Amino acid sequence: MINTRRKFLKNISAFGLGLGVSGSLAAHEERNFELFDKLKSFNPTENDETFWNLIKQAYTTSSSIMNLNNGGVSPQPKVVQDAFERYNQLSNEAPSYYMWRILDKGRESLRQKLAQLAGCDTEELVINRNTTEALATIIFGLPLQKGDEVVLSQFDYPNMKQAWLQREAREGIKLKWVDLKMPIEDDQVAVDAYKKQITSKTKLVHITHVINWTGQIMPVKKIASLAHEMGAEVLIDGAHSFAHLNFKISDLGADYFGTSLHKWLCAPFGTGFMYIKKEKIEKIWPAFSPPEPKSNDIRKFEAQGTRSFPAEYAIGQAIDFHLMIGSERKFQRLHFLKDYWLKQALENPKIKSFTSLNKDYSGAIASIKIEGKTRNEVVNQLMNEFQIHTTNVNIENVDGVRITPHVYTTIEDLNKLILALNKIAE
Repeated sequence: MINTRRKFLKNISAFGLGLGVSGSLAAHEERNFELFDKLKSFNPTENDETFWNLIKQAYTTSSSIMNLNNGGVSPQPKVVQDAFERYNQLSNEAPSYYMWRILDKGRESLRQKLAQLAGCDTEELVINRNTTEALATIIFGLPLQKGDEVVLSQFDYPNMKQAWLQREAREGIKLKWVDLKMPIEDDQVAVDAYKKQITSKTKLVHITHVINWTGQIMPVKKIASLAHEMGAEVLIDGAHSFAHLNFKISDLGADYFGTSLHKWLCAPFGTGFMYIKKEKIEKIWPAFSPPEPKSNDIRKFEAQGTRSFPAEYAIGQAIDFHLMIGSERKFQRLHFLKDYWLKQALENPKIKSFTSLNKDYSGAIASIKIEGKTRNEVVNQLMNEFQIHTTNVNIENVDGVRITPHVYTTIEDLNKLILALNKIAE
């Protein structure tokens, strides 16, 4: 990996010289090799604190506020920030030239790199801004008729539910709602809940891979298999699963998939991608019409007008950083961090959890309730008294506080969290 990165630096330096650019991005990257060279000497497990403290040094997070709302949006490591700034500086030297005639030509190599990480064909992936844009494109682009049924859950993300409700109001499709109780620790319970709502009229089943409210990992592959057996297509919301869990899209059984890269991949804010199975591309209408809207070329969804080229191109550095840690090692660490604080917090009888401790059903995200305290009281007390940033959640049977560490979160941080939660519970 280190040799590969050094080779990349040589290439980008040459690229910069050819354009009359200073090559400062390469200089920024070179400084990061001091960190990468240290990391290379480790064969870490998920709780090797020396390794993970070095990872923390790659971020520029606040020293005064502990950020435990990484489920909202994650910070970028310095190498990604540097890449963004350099691409931004380059673009501003002559925007229409450098953005459209130079940087735009590099999208195919970035698409290939992202598709390789995602585990799909390059011709099935389009880079966009976020999960909402990806899934809304599919939701509104699907050819559905009045009376066609779509199955989804109340625990799906609000933007997606609102998109489906709009189609229901305007076009008369029928929404079938799955009843879920959190946490779920039995695949069959989840599968049966979806099975109850699928009929011969069901055209699509919408599944959230990792539910943002509680961190619940859903058995998407089994639900997708059931949906396909009953003649329905499958749309998967991967906002909280991509670069968090270790999987390939091709293994999930998805016909359609969308995610945000500014969450667990730690890419620039406002970056994401959409996946559409090759044979499904032609029938999906683009949100912004290209010359041939019924084309089977995934690029028809890129008629977006002017976009943030700096943000898009810095995705490459975020992928490199993710691969340097390793997908499986990253998941093991994230689950370890969640278990570390949650198990100790649950020793207090006043603290209740909406999240499973089972590795098959949870990763980094967990939600809790403190008896005798409202969710807002807990969130405000954590911030005002302990400088710990979290968020509240309130949906169905879940009414509490969501806490989400990331790879830069340390054991010392979580010890402070545990102490704070116990003091609030008192």
